[in-house]
Amino acid sequence: MLMRALVGSLMLFVSAGLWAETFIKVATFSEGGLSGWEEKSFKGNTQYRIVEMQKGKMKEKVLRAHTEGQASVLFREMEVDLRRAPYLNWSWRVENVFKDNDERSKEGDDYPARIYVVVSGGLFFWKTRAINYVWSSNQSVGSEWANAYSDNAKMLALRSGERHLGQWVNERRNVREDLQRLFGEDVERIDVVAVMVDGDNTGQSATAYFGDIFFSGN
Repeated sequence: MLMRALVGSLMLFVSAGLWAETFIKVATFSEGGLSGWEEKSFKGNTQYRIVEMQKGKMKEKVLRAHTEGQASVLFREMEVDLRRAPYLNWSWRVENVFKDNDERSKEGDDYPARIYVVVSGGLFFWKTRAINYVWSSNQSVGSEWANAYSDNAKMLALRSGERHLGQWVNERRNVREDLQRLFGEDVERIDVVAVMVDGDNTGQSATAYFGDIFFSGN
């Protein structure tokens, strides 16, 4: 009995250790900081700042992103081993969507919220790959298409339109499987994670909020 109990305790300890090893923090907005994150402007600057708001049953610090026709991306360079932690997890909330824009065209390539991952091609920039997980204004949920500016970036609509506006929604994606399906490649790591709210092509305004972001093994 004692040996069985010791073995059981050891298994629990090992399981907990393995889980901890496959929990990779990307963004801890709830801790109130943007350490490790950088901003790149495409047209003006989207307003990114930490705010406190009601999230579920309690108040929590989150990232607020607001555009009035500007476009900049908030990104973090970090290597994530998708063999250990293929699942990208986050929560987001969108307050409004854009009107009458064709997201598959350059003129309408704006999104009220998106999170994307980038596989760097290094010096071989043409080998760079990116998946944009978007809250679409009008494409149906589950739609996939090439970005209007680059075939190396694929768009995937996880949410669409006004359904769930003003609500917190949790997301979880197997990035390795998505890369395999969209690019036909077994990619073992990603190099950049980014969040973006942009309105530079449509000139419209949008506001979104993002909770903590992390990768996990299951």
